[in-house]
Amino acid sequence: MSLEVKNLSKKYGEKTVVENLSFEMKNPGVFALLGTNGAGKTTSIRMMLNMLSRDTGEVLFNGAPLDTATCNVGYLAEERGLYPKYTLMDQLIYFAGLRGIPKAEAKKRIRYWAERLEVEEYLYPQAPKSDDGKGKRRRTKAQAPKKADQLSKGNQQKIQFMTALLPDPELLILDEPLSGLDPVNTDLFKGIIREEISKGKYLIMSSHQMATVEEFCTDIIILNRSKIVLQGHLNEIKKSYGRINLFLKTETDVTDLIRQQGLKLVSAKECEYQIKVTGDEQANGFLRLLIENNVTVVTFSLREPSLHEIFVEKVGDAHEA
Repeated sequence: MSLEVKNLSKKYGEKTVVENLSFEMKNPGVFALLGTNGAGKTTSIRMMLNMLSRDTGEVLFNGAPLDTATCNVGYLAEERGLYPKYTLMDQLIYFAGLRGIPKAEAKKRIRYWAERLEVEEYLYPQAPKSDDGKGKRRRTKAQAPKKADQLSKGNQQKIQFMTALLPDPELLILDEPLSGLDPVNTDLFKGIIREEISKGKYLIMSSHQMATVEEFCTDIIILNRSKIVLQGHLNEIKKSYGRINLFLKTETDVTDLIRQQGLKLVSAKECEYQIKVTGDEQANGFLRLLIENNVTVVTFSLREPSLHEIFVEKVGDAHEA
């Protein structure tokens, strides 16, 4: 199996919103589509799914045009799209039916994901109990199942994530899947995403959370103003920059030595420093200087740039161009 996106472009009048977007996933894994607000990420995803027409380009899955009517695709949109006044259970069964899942099977899958996503209380409300006046509890009329507008944004996001997972998709597209989630639910979503990866799924993720992208993604594209400004394998991209981030902890203040060497001090707090260097040679020269000055070095760690730094550099360069 493979996914291939070829030369996707989209204009609205004279404004180009996506220009010649191309990438390929030859094997299962996670591909990141990154960019500034308005860079064209969501438009690209919608064109891939035929939700928007394309001016140019095609999308192939297993060598044939990607068609959500025949291909098993799950999609979590950035803009949540539940119907506010209908019960959650009715909506989930309806969405499952759109993916060709029989009602009995849909109910089994909904029960499973309700437990996993910890939303059982909203889908299977228990009848409340009341006191009959004689010290005995009796069950009263069952509560109506919850509707979407009765849920918090985080729980609505869980329900929508469930709709993407119900068909057990081969291709799962997640547009800002973790936005607005608290730390507990963020970890819950991450655990499920890891499971989908382990099953050999194809995932496309769009996110502004660079640490999350680094955690999951192997290949990336960075878009800015509709154009690709960086593309490739994440580890190879980071290696191409070299190890330029020096993290230093000492027992005494060494700010003067840092300035003496003409190094760029990014941050400093209680003898802990983040320093920008040109590479191994400059870093090792600074280490020798510290030793010569009898400085006790607690931590000396040289690392490649983070995706956050690379993103800011590439997008910043594009804005200045």
